[in-house]
Amino acid sequence: MAKQDKFYYENLIAAAEISVRAANYLVECLTDYRPDAFEERLTAMHAIEHEGDGKKHEMSRALARAFVTPVDREDLALISQNIDDVTDSIEEVLQRFYVDQIPTVTEDAITFAKKLVDCCTQMKEMVGEFEHFKKPAKLHEMVIRLNHTEEECDQLYLTASLNIRCTAESPIEIFFWREIYDKMEFCSDACEHVGDSVEIVVMKNT
Repeated sequence: MAKQDKFYYENLIAAAEISVRAANYLVECLTDYRPDAFEERLTAMHAIEHEGDGKKHEMSRALARAFVTPVDREDLALISQNIDDVTDSIEEVLQRFYVDQIPTVTEDAITFAKKLVDCCTQMKEMVGEFEHFKKPAKLHEMVIRLNHTEEECDQLYLTASLNIRCTAESPIEIFFWREIYDKMEFCSDACEHVGDSVEIVVMKNT
């Protein structure tokens, strides 16, 4: 593999690892839920998100200079952007807790956050296999597995939304939690979009 080709794959793997770190940090924040520590935790999460931006910018600069790329440069840019969207969306979940000043966390939210870790981990593993897109059997299995995990997140979304409707003490509490669950569901969708963009490369090249 050419040195420059290696850069693209390593960059995407590093970006996906940042998404995993963001998801794990979200779980940490929710399992040890302390509203008084939110500003500190938002700062830490933003630092993770900023690293993700850095990987996306590195990719953009490399693509702008490149004469030949291992796959279409537009596809590499799309995968890079989609991974960055995952990290961004995880940060937005934590921001939502802060903006709405949520006093306590639900078990459903913790369960959902842990499932997002699964999504991000599977996404990272899939990206690690991406360089073998010309022999896509294993990669295709990983995409399908990621899709199944996203479907599990969809079910969690429905369950959590119903539970808060039944247990909330006020309509505004329902509204706030629905916003949070919407954001969490968007995170799983964002992981699936990475899989979709990888599938596009496979279809173009096999």
